[in-house]
Amino acid sequence: MSSPQVHIYKVAMTCEGCSGAVQRVLNKLKDKGVQDISIDLPAQRVQVKTTLSSEEILDVIKKTGKQTEFVETL
Repeated sequence: MSSPQVHIYKVAMTCEGCSGAVQRVLNKLKDKGVQDISIDLPAQRVQVKTTLSSEEILDVIKKTGKQTEFVETL
């Protein structure tokens, strides 16, 4: 398995409900490669430490209906 990377996304979140929805869909991947999730609501940023690809995580976050764009991988 590949080593984990941190992918950063800009997600249109305006409230705790929005960030909660993102947290819930990502938590479903905890046993599939997601190791840590960090959500910065004021900055509308989501950091995901995972062995999954940035595209896979992007697709999952988009399922919340929030406008999401990939920023970078650290």
